[in-house]
Amino acid sequence: FVGEVISMDNSSGKLGEEEVAKFLEQKGYSILQKNYHSRFGEIDIIAQNSQYIVFVEVKTRQKGSLVHPFEAITSAKRRKIVLTAKEYLARNHTSLQPRFDAAALITEDGSVVETEYLENAFFS
Repeated sequence: FVGEVISMDNSSGKLGEEEVAKFLEQKGYSILQKNYHSRFGEIDIIAQNSQYIVFVEVKTRQKGSLVHPFEAITSAKRRKIVLTAKEYLARNHTSLQPRFDAAALITEDGSVVETEYLENAFFS
């Protein structure tokens, strides 16, 4: 298997991000950006309401996965998200309070069957 290229299907991740974006819009948030990239990493969704600018990490796993989606948000991943958020805020000034949220979605047969959403999932 040395040198074998394994392509990963990211369709469940995109499905999860779309579901979370819809959820946030229903809660009164405006989606500012999806898949914001910096030299430090990526933020899946950046949204705002009248009080917060929210940086959301979305993790999607298949039903029966051995690892819960939230377990994939490691301290290294959180650090990259915080650095990316700081860069975003330096380029896009706001008076809103920043917040870091996380969403965990479980899919089965191409559909989301379970969603958990945590506000203030981690701190900068």
